[in-house]
Amino acid sequence: MDKSDTFSVVEKQELFDLYIVPEIPLLLRVARSLTNQPADAEDLAQDTLLRAYRGITGFDGYYPRAWLLRILHNTHISRLRRRTPALMFGNGDRDETVSDPAPHVSPESVVVDDSFDDVVEQALGMLRQPNKKVIDLVDIAGLSYAEAAIALQVPIGTVVSRLHRARKQIREHLADHGDRHHRSG
Repeated sequence: MDKSDTFSVVEKQELFDLYIVPEIPLLLRVARSLTNQPADAEDLAQDTLLRAYRGITGFDGYYPRAWLLRILHNTHISRLRRRTPALMFGNGDRDETVSDPAPHVSPESVVVDDSFDDVVEQALGMLRQPNKKVIDLVDIAGLSYAEAAIALQVPIGTVVSRLHRARKQIREHLADHGDRHHRSG
């Protein structure tokens, strides 16, 4: 008899509500930063929550965030492995960017010219994938260094060094673009 057979559906739901439900906003932020696509992030989060629900009776109650992020990471890797053949042999020139159908004006857009977004995108695009992931998790999704380390399954020191290198590359790219912009203007 499996240990999970001894728990009722109500007990399982109570454990899930206690440990997992408070972590759902973080789970969604990390999923978004891993997938870069809102629909993929929602699918990844849903798969992760399903796996967490199934395994909640085996969870010891310590560090639910770390446990959930580990499930998320493993689920993401599994999904990538399943997709790899389709990505390798499918339509590789597909544009995967999502444009905003309703243009809006923010205070930043009044101050910063349109080319700034392009320069930032270029700077992010130049980063090696491991460094870009750390920028996504820490600077964009707002995770702590420890949370990012758990999500990426690397030591905290690796997160710190990747983040330092990535931020330095971005600063250098922006400074270089700023110099060129001022010289041409």
